[in-house]
Amino acid sequence: MRFASDNTSGAAPEIINAVLRANEGYERSYGADAAMARVTAMIREVFEAPEAAVYLVATGTAANALSIATYCPPWGAVFCHTHAHIAEDECGAPEFYSGAKLVLVPGALGKMTPDTLEKALASTGEGGVHGVQRGMLSLTNVTEAGTVYTPAEIAALTALARARDLPCHLDGARFANALVATGATPAEMTWKAGIDVLSFGGTKNGCLGVEAVVLFDPSKAWEFELRRKRGGQLFSKHRFLSAQMEAYLTDGLWLNLAARANAMGQRLATGLKAKGVTVPDSSANMLFPEWSPGIHDRLEAAGAVYYRMPAPQGRERARLVTSWSTTETDVDSFLAAL
Repeated sequence: MRFASDNTSGAAPEIINAVLRANEGYERSYGADAAMARVTAMIREVFEAPEAAVYLVATGTAANALSIATYCPPWGAVFCHTHAHIAEDECGAPEFYSGAKLVLVPGALGKMTPDTLEKALASTGEGGVHGVQRGMLSLTNVTEAGTVYTPAEIAALTALARARDLPCHLDGARFANALVATGATPAEMTWKAGIDVLSFGGTKNGCLGVEAVVLFDPSKAWEFELRRKRGGQLFSKHRFLSAQMEAYLTDGLWLNLAARANAMGQRLATGLKAKGVTVPDSSANMLFPEWSPGIHDRLEAAGAVYYRMPAPQGRERARLVTSWSTTETDVDSFLAAL
């Protein structure tokens, strides 16, 4: 009954086997391995983006920070949700690598709205040389509240940024979960909706540790390469990153893993609601249920592992995340303990 996060699960067997195969023999280093060329071709095909530049790094923080640094000048403002991962969980890495300032945009359930974004855009960069200038937009999908932006919602937000010539970044640590939840295609969720650069997650969805950065405008490729090297994310034995990503993309494994996680999230949500628990809507794999006092202690005594969250007085709230490896037995045991 482990629901702390989808990055607490192991790696999928297909990923482990691919790494073992990559360990045989010799291969060129620093991304010149044959598997990386195949990964680039696969991502271009999946995203319907034949000119996209593709690079691999080991962590989501690196993918986000280097993407933002490549697209935002140090005097720029990065518009992101108040509770975005880049704002609350990356130890200032986006600011460190870019020199930019994060401008926090409010919105219910982890999602900014065109109104809240427009207000932030309008109030930034009006002080001339004395203040930061508008730099770029960064969205997260799945959001940190477990909600999901549709392509239409993304397009409405990027349109406001693009009206001011601002590039747009998507933090897709759980990108596969968002696609499964919405039924959108990768292209519809990204460049067709106005996204310039994507942090394409693998680690939270069954990989050992790999994320892809997809630049839909290849003119930024050389700058990203330099920043990746300077940031210590150009792996010498790069083939082990490539092997993971190639296996992840083969035969739709990445979507199948996300579908499992989402299905278990929805099974858990349905079961909680049937027991009278308040569960904000989420179509993906992250839930924030709220219940009566004393349930935390009972669940944890039964062996449940998850994060306690701040709650209104007289209530308790949890963060529950299902993964590719969560089973029906895990979910049903949790519900029984509840």
